Amino acid sequence: MRIGNESRIWTIEVELEETNDTTEAKAVLVIDGHKLGGWGRARRNPVDPELPRVGEELATARALSDLAHQLVDRAADLIQLAEGPPGRPLI
Repeated sequence: MRIGNESRIWTIEVELEETNDTTEAKAVLVIDGHKLGGWGRARRNPVDPELPRVGEELATARALSDLAHQLVDRAADLIQLAEGPPGRPLI
């Protein structure tokens, strides 16, 4: 348990890979030695103009969204470990 104010910096590394009309992004966050990774893809419609930055941003946003969902699930697991499983409802 932490007491008082404490600042922490978490760094997320995003790797982008482009092939033809597809951009894939991998977002990696390491917390206390545990690696979490999110993944996202963006695909350009052939009738759309070539704007690589748009594909990079969409793929990255999707990878970060995937990572965010994993963090929420991890936090829920940690809460359940601290509090124990939910009790049975009273009838």
